[in-house]
Amino acid sequence: MINFCTLFDKNYLSRGIALYNSLLQHCGSFHLYIFAFDDTAFRVLKNMKLEYATIIPLNEFEDSELLDVKSSRSVAEYCWTSTSSTVLFVLEKYNVESCTYLDADLFFYSSPEILINEMGSKSILITEHRYSPQYNKEIKSGRYCVQFITFRNDEKGLTALKWWRSRCIEWCYNRYEDGKFGDQLYLDDWTDRFEGVHVLQHKGGGIAAWNVQQYEFFYRENSLWGREITSGEEFPVIFYHFHYLRFIKDGRIELGRRILTQNVLDIFYKPYIQYLEKVKKEILKTDNSFDPNGPVDVKISLKTAVLFIYRKIAGVYNIFDSNKFRES
Repeated sequence: MINFCTLFDKNYLSRGIALYNSLLQHCGSFHLYIFAFDDTAFRVLKNMKLEYATIIPLNEFEDSELLDVKSSRSVAEYCWTSTSSTVLFVLEKYNVESCTYLDADLFFYSSPEILINEMGSKSILITEHRYSPQYNKEIKSGRYCVQFITFRNDEKGLTALKWWRSRCIEWCYNRYEDGKFGDQLYLDDWTDRFEGVHVLQHKGGGIAAWNVQQYEFFYRENSLWGREITSGEEFPVIFYHFHYLRFIKDGRIELGRRILTQNVLDIFYKPYIQYLEKVKKEILKTDNSFDPNGPVDVKISLKTAVLFIYRKIAGVYNIFDSNKFRES
């Protein structure tokens, strides 16, 4: 049994359900602890009766230390602040052997068991961003990505986890300051600071817009594979991180500001967006009071005009009419 946890509110509900369903398809024996970050998400998730999930409301999860800092953090910052606490909550309350935190916008294409097995007897598993050279932001965003991170319920795992939780409660903001950024830069020295840390080597764990330029992708016997362009090394794709995918209220979809080839759009983004739309329709059958894709309102301003020009020149204008991703 592999134990995972994740957190999201109603604006990420379709992504969170897609994550669960991808685990259901590819991970044989698992349990997902979902921390519902608002009442709507909790209500819908409970009504869905997900067989391999436990739904945890905020009033059961939040302790005095988290509540003390909640008002000083934005919604995103509070989610980052809470990440380490969700893992600790699962380890302590449910007494599981280990727990892996997953960002809600991950989607699995193969079993993650191979990633967790790679850590062997180590107590902590962390994943690198593996930035493409033109998008390297290690200094300000960190070498490691809080997207898929495992802690064993042992002395080494708990020591690092509790230290991380304390640091995030002290400071966790969406800005770079004094060598800190959100919950992420705290991980940069863990291989020296803590014992029992393993850095994931499998290239299929952590494909994302910031590193996808290094690979090309193809199907082999109904499995998704990647090939490193420089070395020719091939590997099964385990998960893709759909960071910065945004639904815009005017019907457009934004995929971020990095170069994405047609191969990447066809292999990853188009099927994923179509899947989110299917999940959305299912949710709306039982509760149509909100949009589970969480569309945002982008207002025209001088800043957006400048960004439009820059992105057009740089070839990273990844904003599309939603019709582009509809099934033909």
